[in-house]
Amino acid sequence: MQAEEIQALVKKYLDGTATPEEKQLLGKWYQEGRNDPAGWFADEANEEELLRLEMLREIKNRIGLQTAKQTRRLWPRIAAAASIILCIAVGGYFIARKQPAQQIAQNQLHDIAPGGNKAILKSRGKQFIVTNARNGLIAQSGSTLINKTAAGRIVYNVQRDGGNIQTVYDTLVIPRGGQMQLVFSDGSKAWLNSETTIRYPEKFTGKNRTVELLTGEAYFEVIHKSKMPFRVIAKNVINEDIGTHFNVNAYPDEAAIKTTLLEGSVKVFHNKQDRILKPGQQSVIKANSTSIIIKETDLDEAIAWKNNYFIFNDESIESIMRKVARWYDVDVTYRGDLRGKEFVGSVSRFKYVSDVLRKLEATGTIHFKIEGRRIVVMP
Repeated sequence: MQAEEIQALVKKYLDGTATPEEKQLLGKWYQEGRNDPAGWFADEANEEELLRLEMLREIKNRIGLQTAKQTRRLWPRIAAAASIILCIAVGGYFIARKQPAQQIAQNQLHDIAPGGNKAILKSRGKQFIVTNARNGLIAQSGSTLINKTAAGRIVYNVQRDGGNIQTVYDTLVIPRGGQMQLVFSDGSKAWLNSETTIRYPEKFTGKNRTVELLTGEAYFEVIHKSKMPFRVIAKNVINEDIGTHFNVNAYPDEAAIKTTLLEGSVKVFHNKQDRILKPGQQSVIKANSTSIIIKETDLDEAIAWKNNYFIFNDESIESIMRKVARWYDVDVTYRGDLRGKEFVGSVSRFKYVSDVLRKLEATGTIHFKIEGRRIVVMP
């Protein structure tokens, strides 16, 4: 096709007026220009975000962005380029897919579905299964209304000032195969990953707003209040915001507690030390360590789970399978010597588990077997 034809088709796709045949033409053109014609393409609306982020990462790598300042300056051009590539990639899906729908349905009978919004709320001696609760009011606790929204969030609304009433703490438990969004009474937000437990007051009082990440992983978008700082306690680590978007990973089966800063500033306290993070940095506090290690990190990888996908950057198979086990609620066993095997790639968290495993198997260095809710990993 000529450049003018391609531009016209891209414009029609972005306008939503492209026909299936025109999308197919775009996909054919895109595939012919790829080194890897067996690429993965979006087959669900929520995977378009995955493709967009993958394209953004690739473009940023190609033009050699090094600093946050450069990224902000060039972002409009990067996003525009990614939008064009994305529309072609999604169009390519229509011709890249070769497995009949009937065969896919048959495979999924023996497959493991991804996780979803699941949570158990413990409030004032009562337990609420949020997963099965209808949208709307879940519970009323004193002057606080606890609602579940259609978007899958748990939202706290304080109706009136109750004066010097004793602080009441709730606990939200996210099981394996679950995730949930939480909006605190001050409007700050938290995204909670699988196998996460968080304890927090129904209403923030006193000199600070403190929540406890008892275990698991959470991403926070905090409404800044200089006179009432927001603190996240994870084991013996305290993270205090200074107007912040940040992620805290505190799983007990991981080697360290990691705090990653995306926007603003956060102060990390540990063992009578404190360090201030800048956007793009991550603090690493290893088990039984007295020091706080600060390093630059890949932000897309750090919050991939929050954006509903996996990203692996030279990651060990053991680390990858811990994530898979939590999200798909499966057990994992290993056979043979798998030391030194590291993987690079990305895939939507809303794929069936076999799709994720096939992505890893494509390297030719590892194999898997699904036995009920157990995954066997083999060289």
